[in-house]
Amino acid sequence: MIDQMPMDERRKSSAPLDEARLRQRAIGVKLRQIFDEVVNEPVPEEFLDILRRADSKPGEG
Repeated sequence: MIDQMPMDERRKSSAPLDEARLRQRAIGVKLRQIFDEVVNEPVPEEFLDILRRADSKPGEG
């Protein structure tokens, strides 16, 4: 059925789809940037202390 549409009509109908794909791609790029920033942040010393205490408790776990 889409093959019977003139090329101009097909382009008009795919324009919103192309725009949505561009938006999704931009969102994906931004999410990857944020994730990379979080992954590269140092672990807070307080959290490391909690982990050390948890590892040092004998017989628990």
